[in-house]
Amino acid sequence: MSIFSELTEGLPRQAPGSASATLRALGLVRGLPTRPRILDVGCGPGAQTVELARATGGWIVAVDIRQRFLDELTERAAAAGILPQVTTVNTSMFEMDFADASFDLIWSEGAIYIQGFAAGLAAWRQFLKPGGWLAVSELTWLVPDPPSEAAEYWARNYPGMGSIERNCQIVAEAGYVSMDGFVLPVQDWWNNYYQPSERRVEELREKYADDRDALATLEETSREHDLFRAYHDAYGYVFYVMRNPPA
Repeated sequence: MSIFSELTEGLPRQAPGSASATLRALGLVRGLPTRPRILDVGCGPGAQTVELARATGGWIVAVDIRQRFLDELTERAAAAGILPQVTTVNTSMFEMDFADASFDLIWSEGAIYIQGFAAGLAAWRQFLKPGGWLAVSELTWLVPDPPSEAAEYWARNYPGMGSIERNCQIVAEAGYVSMDGFVLPVQDWWNNYYQPSERRVEELREKYADDRDALATLEETSREHDLFRAYHDAYGYVFYVMRNPPA
């Protein structure tokens, strides 16, 4: 757990993304009230939380299980001047107990995989108002027959990973309508996610030069970087934006 924390804490993002991708996805959402109530699930250090607060003027409840990330979000929100709009909640996405139909928009970048794409869409819908919106980014196969090396790696690390077509089917089966979305550009993996991670890995290789278990973890992280470098045409993060049917 120590090496995992050191690998992740203090990085700009905990999943591929960018301010432009957040705002592009938000642009697919229509008819929000003037100051919407937003739930950000698995917010991490909150880069997207700050963008949502700025763009919507809304009230955001940001949920994460790691207090360090919530503290980083609080610092970011204070620096951006939007701290009064943000409430942080330290809880698991499996244990959220918000009132039914209490949010105009639910947001989650790179975190729904923890609960599972289908399970998350089904569970979170209860918190959406009729006509409310849900936007999530999810690791997705972009080709029908991915290279064997990539397929084997993700079969071990995320066996629930689906295709765009399958995920669109899951969205419809969960009862959502008006679905739209887009594939995140390759630079959204590198600029704020993999490049900072690669620098962190190199720092930790020196720190843990005599720790075989730690070095094995770092090697696996580097392998993920190299795999995407080789096969970024085969898989990527996709933003799925959908609506809870109006009453």
